[in-house]
Amino acid sequence: MQAHCETGTAAGDWRFKLGMVIFVLAFAIWLLMPLMAALGVSGSTLAALSGILFISNKVLLLAVVAVMGKPGFQQLKRHAFGYVTALAPAPNVGPLRHSLGLVMFGLPLLTTFLEPYDDYIWPALLTHSWQLELLSDVIFIASFFVLGGNFWDKIRALFVRTARVVDLGGDPGADTAATSPVLISAMRR
Repeated sequence: MQAHCETGTAAGDWRFKLGMVIFVLAFAIWLLMPLMAALGVSGSTLAALSGILFISNKVLLLAVVAVMGKPGFQQLKRHAFGYVTALAPAPNVGPLRHSLGLVMFGLPLLTTFLEPYDDYIWPALLTHSWQLELLSDVIFIASFFVLGGNFWDKIRALFVRTARVVDLGGDPGADTAATSPVLISAMRR
């Protein structure tokens, strides 16, 4: 018999288990770098592998969100980060926090796509240290906390074909077409 958490996701749910495997894999793939270096792989091959792993890491972290969904990722957070409940995403965030979260979300993705061109853009930055890549991963994961709980619904809506934009209207007296839209999923549970 499977125990259910508060969000309704079964602890033994296949989506949660697959998400955990992908989450672990996202960080475990970095073990290929020292393995390849120990095997004596050339520097150019290691550089190419580093770029591939960096991009793969980001894609895998996004896949975790897509596979687990909001309830599964919240369950993962409870297990992994239960001691830092003060950092839990607020359901609604202000404009400044939202802007900061978007920068934190987009900056690691942008650096991932620009990494192959680092030597042309900024040759001195070509250190490719694992510390910078780890910091980038931490910033990317922290962006989900900063962006708040409603951001999960927006991410989920990207993967739902029937999702639509509905304007909830921030000011009751304002024209609802001029206010900020919110994504609403039309998918049945």
